[in-house]
Amino acid sequence: MPLPTAAFSVSVRVRFDNKPGALGRLAAAIGEVGGNIVAFEGFEARGEYLDEDLIVNCSSEEHIQEVARAIGHLEGVEVLSVSDRTFDMHHGGKIEVLARMDIKDRDDLSMAYTPGVARVCTEIEQRPERVHDLTIKRNTVAIVTDGTAVLGLGDIGPEASLPVMEGKALLFKNFAGVDGFPICIDAGNTSAPLQERIDAIVETVERIAPVFGGINLEDIAAPACFEIEERLQASLDIPVFHDDQHGTAVVTLAALENAIRIVGKSMADLRVVIAGAGAAGVAIAKILLNAGVQQIVATDRNGAIHKGRTDLNDVKAMFAEITNPESISGSLSDVMPGADVFIGVSAPDLITPDDVRKMAENPIVFAMSNPNPEIRPELVTDLVSVMATGRSDYPNQINNVLAFPGIFRGALDAGATTITEHMKVAAAAAIASAVAPEDLGPGFVIPSVFDPRVAELVATAVAEAAVVDGVTRTKPSRPDPA
Repeated sequence: MPLPTAAFSVSVRVRFDNKPGALGRLAAAIGEVGGNIVAFEGFEARGEYLDEDLIVNCSSEEHIQEVARAIGHLEGVEVLSVSDRTFDMHHGGKIEVLARMDIKDRDDLSMAYTPGVARVCTEIEQRPERVHDLTIKRNTVAIVTDGTAVLGLGDIGPEASLPVMEGKALLFKNFAGVDGFPICIDAGNTSAPLQERIDAIVETVERIAPVFGGINLEDIAAPACFEIEERLQASLDIPVFHDDQHGTAVVTLAALENAIRIVGKSMADLRVVIAGAGAAGVAIAKILLNAGVQQIVATDRNGAIHKGRTDLNDVKAMFAEITNPESISGSLSDVMPGADVFIGVSAPDLITPDDVRKMAENPIVFAMSNPNPEIRPELVTDLVSVMATGRSDYPNQINNVLAFPGIFRGALDAGATTITEHMKVAAAAAIASAVAPEDLGPGFVIPSVFDPRVAELVATAVAEAAVVDGVTRTKPSRPDPA
């Protein structure tokens, strides 16, 4: 059974006999079915009864029901309520729009709105660049999706993807003070021609771009995501960043920079196998090549990607041009022997302990498929030198939240018109630097997502790189705090 997690936590209110041992029987019953009590939130004595509130972590929705039944079957225990804490958190949405100032009197109204606002409008009409100073554009990012590739769920559509985009906005604000807003686009039925859907997304974003200082593309399926990003980067003068590609790549590079310090290897000497040739796999390969890695073999469900294959789409054909210089063929298992690094961005349970045993000495395994990795860490504890996943319940979580808030913070502060490869590599180095040399170890190659230094380090590095690359419209400045 998967480990209990806060993602499936419930708040339970129970009433039981106010007698010695009753609470112990309750705790034992929950433990016997695999539930994990993480908090007692208080109790209320009612004479011969006791009402108790507790939080229990479970492993799935079915497990929640199993825990509730186990409690309900206890003699002398009455389940008063079971509330799914994840749904409670999402009730009514996770974000809202707040005013940055009060309107207390006629003077305030005349400056914030008519007639005073007309002067500001005229200023922007005459000097268009001032829109970045005088409006929310200065600190606002559109989080754009069509809901076709939502992590772990696939093609669920724009409305069902909204909770994810709200969550992204919440992270933007909490970690970097950036105002993100969800833009979930209905680009037509998925049975419609792909080019029509791509055109609809590009046109929609281009039409709403005047409001935003940056565009964060999210959960858009490949290969559409590549063309959408490329066209928007060409047509807009604000940063466009596909987080599923570049955020994942930046954090992967940061973790790898620290991991190879532990095993005493260099980027140039690494042989890397990447499982997954979608958006994330392509971006990871590109950033690793820029960082000095020379030997990369990528695989899809049909095995190693190489120039000799005749079944490759345009994206994979490009992948074949930049990776696998020796044109190695075979299955994923066939290409694992001798690999220094395995990076999985594909599907659960793709490799086995035997595959890891065949890797080079001191292997590094980044199994990042969510929610279930390409191989579970407990299966290879004694085989790997460094293990990382995309999950928060294992050490070394490779999580995009380490990258995208700081990247956009730095880009907005610098007045960047685009996000360059140099800016991405700078972001990776900044993330890696957040792990002090004395703290570096197999279980700690990447900082915690809750480390408050990370976003600031990334923002500074990205802004400096933007200036060096000459892609800024203004002198870097931080907007006034809201």
